[in-house]
Amino acid sequence: MNKIEGLVLRENGDGNWRPNIMKIDGGCHCGYITYEATVDPEYVGICHCTDCQTFSGSAFRTGALASKDHFRLLTGQPKVYVKTAESGARRAQAFCPECGTHVYSSAPEDPQVFSIRTGTARQRDRLIPSAQIWCRSAQAWTMNLDLLKKFPKQPPVRP
Repeated sequence: MNKIEGLVLRENGDGNWRPNIMKIDGGCHCGYITYEATVDPEYVGICHCTDCQTFSGSAFRTGALASKDHFRLLTGQPKVYVKTAESGARRAQAFCPECGTHVYSSAPEDPQVFSIRTGTARQRDRLIPSAQIWCRSAQAWTMNLDLLKKFPKQPPVRP
């Protein structure tokens, strides 16, 4: 594996190298914010930190990484909230000021990499996580979702 201009190159079996890239596009729930990006699908991960649990309102958050040269906002201007992580690092959380959808996170000043929230991408079904981080904070049940009942749509709600 080699790196060139922020992209990862992979040998394709015949001695040639090719970039492992994927173009994605998406936006917030209401459509105010839209973007396009080029990502390496190998760099999609799940974060179980307690901040991601709180921000997502769920047990984890999933992100795909894009370098600053491969991420572009097309419409809208996100509202940004800067949080301080356990490590002391500051992270800008960008979300739609209209509907509240979290779109990405990055360094607050001169971001080099954007962690795009995969649920905002139209191609979300192809952004398959390859790693999980902050597993010490993970909710125990997230480590084996196969045990849960599955329904194709919303089942009847019982009071």
